[in-house]
Amino acid sequence: MRSFEDRWEGGIQVYVDWMRDRIIELHRILKPTGSLYLHCDWHASHYLKVMCDDIFRRENFRNEIIWKRTSGHSDARRAGNVHDVMLFYSKSDTYTWNAVVQPYDEGYVDAYYRYKDENGRRFMSDNLTGAGSGPERDFGARGVLKPPKGRHWMYDQAGITRMISENRLYWTKNGIPRVKAYLDEARGMPLQDVWTDVQALRSWHKEGLGYPTQKPVALLERVLSASSNQGDVVLDPFCGCGTTLVAAQRLTRQWVGIDISPTAVMIMKERLSLIGAPSVKLVGMPVTEDQLRALKPYEFQNWVIQRMHGSHSPRKSGDMGIDGFSFMLHEPIQVKRWGDNVGRPEIDKFETAVERTGKAKGYVVAFSFTKGAYEEAARVKASKGLDIVLVKVGDLLTDAPDIVTPQPGLFTTDLPLPEARPAEARPSVEELIASEHNGNELARAAELPESYG
Repeated sequence: MRSFEDRWEGGIQVYVDWMRDRIIELHRILKPTGSLYLHCDWHASHYLKVMCDDIFRRENFRNEIIWKRTSGHSDARRAGNVHDVMLFYSKSDTYTWNAVVQPYDEGYVDAYYRYKDENGRRFMSDNLTGAGSGPERDFGARGVLKPPKGRHWMYDQAGITRMISENRLYWTKNGIPRVKAYLDEARGMPLQDVWTDVQALRSWHKEGLGYPTQKPVALLERVLSASSNQGDVVLDPFCGCGTTLVAAQRLTRQWVGIDISPTAVMIMKERLSLIGAPSVKLVGMPVTEDQLRALKPYEFQNWVIQRMHGSHSPRKSGDMGIDGFSFMLHEPIQVKRWGDNVGRPEIDKFETAVERTGKAKGYVVAFSFTKGAYEEAARVKASKGLDIVLVKVGDLLTDAPDIVTPQPGLFTTDLPLPEARPAEARPSVEELIASEHNGNELARAAELPESYG
């Protein structure tokens, strides 16, 4: 969809400066136990790393996570770019971290779990001894065995006896007992910084929505499982089609998503409703005609079609001025972006477009219509039985309980503002200028001791 196109003009430094202002605010509202994951690709990752080091401090950098998003890529005269990067920072040393495991890759399984027992279960032979001397053990039919020099058996006699009865011992050709570690009992590999097991979305994946930068839910679930707990608040300030919010909802986290595209916001709302998210609140969506006029052309068109519960025209050109179709009946809809005082000529042209579709009804949406437009709609209905419905944009703003404006207490009880510091505790203008040039800690002292998130 056109509204999903991620574009940037002005060069990499303009982009990094734009991101810096936003990362500073994200750092400000992040709790001491919180973390930031910044997803980027090879074009900007190194620039963003330096910028985030400055804001979060280098000692709070935790990982550069490599996500292999495709199996192969042909790039002329260079190695194929097959991965994205996630820069992982914490607010402090007290950040949330939960042990997460990832599945063993096939190569690891083939290399280490190369044995099968009589039931076909795959296992690897694991060490039965540990460092440090210890006593001998009775291995039944194999006799009493001493551990290797400087080693000890890792189980007491009761444990050895139990493992023999459960057929848990594997004997090497040299007569050395080892433990059968079964693949189906293994939790997996502790989470590493190279992720090759989460496949990027393809055209055949059901969760795909046509968003070119859409991430798989499994990727975000791994991030949230590692760095948050049930009930925690997750914020995605560039949430696109809402994959982070879906992952948070499924993992019983609270969530807040931000995006500048009303089209994306409506898709998020529908997506979250499908998985049972209750009372999704839309804040900052257009609620006045002036706000709608300020939207980009395709955003305005998308907004209108969505409010009418219609579908977009699949044709980008030669569409006879038809921008969408009504639900089920597929009656043509035309959206007038600069639709003030739409008159008779525009209605006359739309009549022809409706007739070519074979439908008996169509809709023109505009901010206002002239008297001549209404007269033409009445004339064609009387003479041809063609029903041209003139819809004012203002009418689409009524009866919209899911669209609200920001107000105190919208999400929860508003937290009180902290008391201001006394004047003597504030840095002077000279000190602030010095901190900017010298990179000392004075600028960071200006940050409030309590964060709200």
